[in-house]
Amino acid sequence: MLAIERRSEILTKLQQEGKVLVNDLSKFYQVTEETIRRDLEKLEIEGIVKKTYGGAVLAETLNVDLPYYVRKQTNVQSKENIASQIAELIEDGDHIMLDASSTAVYVIKKIKQLKNITIITNSIEIMLELADVNGWKVFSTGGAMKEGALALVGHQAEEMIDHFHVDKAIISCKGIDREFGITDSNEPDVEIKRHMVKAAKQVILAVDSSKFDKISFVRMGAFDQVNTIVTNMEPSREWKDVLENAGVTVVVK
Repeated sequence: MLAIERRSEILTKLQQEGKVLVNDLSKFYQVTEETIRRDLEKLEIEGIVKKTYGGAVLAETLNVDLPYYVRKQTNVQSKENIASQIAELIEDGDHIMLDASSTAVYVIKKIKQLKNITIITNSIEIMLELADVNGWKVFSTGGAMKEGALALVGHQAEEMIDHFHVDKAIISCKGIDREFGITDSNEPDVEIKRHMVKAAKQVILAVDSSKFDKISFVRMGAFDQVNTIVTNMEPSREWKDVLENAGVTVVVK
């Protein structure tokens, strides 16, 4: 097993169990404890885990971008449920922008049967996912590849987005707060999403229940810039009032 595969599995265990122990991982993977410690050190440097005596726990922060291979394996069932609901909002002939979130990839997987779709995205994985689809128009934003992510960012990507107007933009975020609005962890991603919002007739925000009442590093915008929020659990009465006042439709899957 490659080291990156082992670290990915360790992160899955952390997400499921909350903590891991060096001794247990060493026996499970049949490698030395020193090898496991190096794995955990690398994950700690990336801001993903926090080492503890004899093991590690997940780092609780909304301001660190997890590597794509980690995000792809986090909250999979919630993302698939949300993606299924978003797919029902998309019709044959739609022109769509999608960000480079892992949820957006699940959406693409669920709409491949549709016809005459036009996609504009900064996601390299979406481009790869659509390599075998016939009858669609697929545009890459171009730009610089973001480190640790299959995403294109920068002014070239933003300028490309500004040349188009689409039916729907599908975006995600790291947190939403009733007072502070929609937030994400870094400026390059936020800028891409802001440009997508401006380019779309309808903006769909995919946000699982763990993102409610959370504030990340960069403010993306207010709720009145979004038409629909798709989530996996019924929001509280307070949240429903805030979103209703902002003119946002809430769809729960």
